Amino acid sequence: MFEKILIANRGEIALRVVRACQEMGIRSVAVHSTADSDAMHVRMADESVCIGPPPSSESYLSPLAIISACEITGAEAIHPGYGFLSENASFVQMVEDHGLTFIGPRAEHIRIMGDKITAKETMRALGVPCVPGSDGGVPDVETAKVIAREIGYPVIIKATAGGGGRGMKTARSEEDLEIAFRTARSEAKVAFGNDEVYIEKYLEKPRHIEIQIFGDGKGQAVHLGERDCSLQRRHQKVLEEAPGPVIDAETRARIGAICADAVAKIGYSGAGTVEFLYENGEFFFIEMNTRLQVEHPVTEAIFGVDLVREQIRVASGMPLSFGQDDLVINGHAIEVRINAERLPNFAPCPGLVKMFHAPGGLGVRMDSALYSGYKIPPYYDSLVGKLIVHGRDREEALARLRRSLGELIVDGVDTTVPLFYDLMGEPDIQAGNYDIHWLERWLAQAYA
Repeated sequence: MFEKILIANRGEIALRVVRACQEMGIRSVAVHSTADSDAMHVRMADESVCIGPPPSSESYLSPLAIISACEITGAEAIHPGYGFLSENASFVQMVEDHGLTFIGPRAEHIRIMGDKITAKETMRALGVPCVPGSDGGVPDVETAKVIAREIGYPVIIKATAGGGGRGMKTARSEEDLEIAFRTARSEAKVAFGNDEVYIEKYLEKPRHIEIQIFGDGKGQAVHLGERDCSLQRRHQKVLEEAPGPVIDAETRARIGAICADAVAKIGYSGAGTVEFLYENGEFFFIEMNTRLQVEHPVTEAIFGVDLVREQIRVASGMPLSFGQDDLVINGHAIEVRINAERLPNFAPCPGLVKMFHAPGGLGVRMDSALYSGYKIPPYYDSLVGKLIVHGRDREEALARLRRSLGELIVDGVDTTVPLFYDLMGEPDIQAGNYDIHWLERWLAQAYA
């Protein structure tokens, strides 16, 4: 087992990893920019190293700064959290070349799944159901038109190196397609430095269902059920729950086994998430995230496992501490993402947190790096906390979420808490009757 781990991240996820290290008796090293010198993860870690100025490109996204911090402190392994360098195959290779351990999958798996076309081809070959569409990148509009006629409109054009909804455009007709194709390529070039795009059938009312998998890197893997992440705004998840309201035990076991078998065959190591669109009882693969997800706590809640601890164990060469038969769902869990944003336009709202009070009680978890007197910097993502509740069933979890939202206090900055208050009163949310477009439609009416 490692003696010292460096955490190449910030905010609540860095603090999450620090806590796991403390429970395992492992010393932790926090890295931080000058803007984060008073951050909670810096205060809680055993050691800290300043790695640069506020811009991410000069600090948290600097591989050389991260590697140097390891050499200075003697850290043996790096936990990337999510975002930043967590899915950067070149960084992972650099870590390995320096004799360090990356707590996550191998560079080759990150590279395969990082390219949407290669990921789709790989998963299809492994027996994972995929969305109908082009076999690879689409070179021009005329080729796009041919493919669109074959699979039928509407279609969606996506950047092969994309993520977060960038480089993604929908076309409902041939006239739409020309504009959508050129716009998607242009956005992809600016956002990712790669203008290659591909085409898929556009599903009208799908849900976003993702399967949590975990591999030991030696040909064994398990699945930890699904999460429903269908409540989204601009392709960004807002609320996640597990298990999914529309997935039954038989369906869960079937798609879970398919995903676990697929990643086992390629020798995948650590945590990963296989993401699908789900419509009319069918799953369609869209991408695989080769890292820990923001929403991992809802899975931890219903299975009673610590996924970060498991990441560290597997990366150190130890076997999985549980098998598939050990993973039994207990109750229902929901997570809401608390962002420092001003409604109704969701503008970032950095500033001084005059008072912070986290909710508590049975089945309540608050993952946040906030504290009273903390100044939220303007340089990073606006996520400042995740409120996770667990109940015996979905009804109890929703009741616990309403109660916990009432206890949460973040004074001094605007947050998205009022949004969740409003959502809790919606019959569709109460019934679990929503798809990936539901929130956008609702927001257009509620905040008109």
